[in-house]
Amino acid sequence: PITDSQERVVAVLAGRPESKDWDGLVSDAAEAIARTKNHISFTDKQLNNGRGEFPAVAVGVSHGGGRKEPGNVSQSSAAVLTLLTSLLELPCFQSLSGFANDIFQAYAPLTFQYYQKCMESLWNWNPDLRRHFKETVFASCTINFGPSTVCRPHTDRANLSFGWCAITALGNFDPDKGGHLILWDLGLVIRFPPGSTILIPLALLTHSNVPIQENETRYSFVLYSAAGLFRWVYNGF
Repeated sequence: PITDSQERVVAVLAGRPESKDWDGLVSDAAEAIARTKNHISFTDKQLNNGRGEFPAVAVGVSHGGGRKEPGNVSQSSAAVLTLLTSLLELPCFQSLSGFANDIFQAYAPLTFQYYQKCMESLWNWNPDLRRHFKETVFASCTINFGPSTVCRPHTDRANLSFGWCAITALGNFDPDKGGHLILWDLGLVIRFPPGSTILIPLALLTHSNVPIQENETRYSFVLYSAAGLFRWVYNGF
């Protein structure tokens, strides 16, 4: 855990679970992302996402950006939605999301409960909202398709300000020579190997990545919830 001056946990370097299958799951996830990328024609918005020179695709439930009410994140076609849904249904992504969910619950139980109650309220309000993961309180995810996912310094201001987001690094790169996570406000440069998960408040902390070496690959899988969802529930839908 990363703590503040009052010993409150503000972020968690969760690492990876002690599982013999984890390397295989991580490898499967990276290969699935690379394979799926070959079948998607990315939109200009997905290619020019403001975070770096790589395509990024959001999936799940969101509110904001002109929406009148919470809804499923739209995709460029039904075929692309099917591809992304099939990708997230794979055991590797179900395991990655489940691990992040467990860490969130363990280190920030009150915030976790707030997320849980919000999502339960939304699904009761509109059962057509998609739920891509069996065990997670996060409403959305973004898949950064790389093959060199190196983010410029930024914050994700549409996310819940005091909430956490989970980032999992994937791919084939040397974590001693690149891919480190930089938390600029905290003055930290963090080694971030493939298969590791970190939970931080992305809306508050400016973050970026150290470049990787030539001929290496780095993808990332990010779980989060838009602040607009919580406002919608708080204001009685």
